[in-house]
Amino acid sequence: MSVVYGIARLLTLGLLVWIVLSYIVMFGRLAFDHPIRRIYEAIDGVVEPVLRPIRAVVPPLRVGAGALDLSPVVLIVLIQVVPVVLDWFF
Repeated sequence: MSVVYGIARLLTLGLLVWIVLSYIVMFGRLAFDHPIRRIYEAIDGVVEPVLRPIRAVVPPLRVGAGALDLSPVVLIVLIQVVPVVLDWFF
């Protein structure tokens, strides 16, 4: 079961890296040809298809004039809950 927990930690870490990099890219702190931007785009290609169905269910939270996307938080919670549920059954 420790393998499942390890995978969950790795997925959570990857998602947290994606969140931080998305803010860096959003605020325009990386040039288009920067190598870290390529890393972000690679992670984004994996994360976005997973977040899309969650975004269809969980609307963004209105914060002033903007909106806060809660789908990454929901995905992190799901990633953390799945190993615990699997541990109960196996």
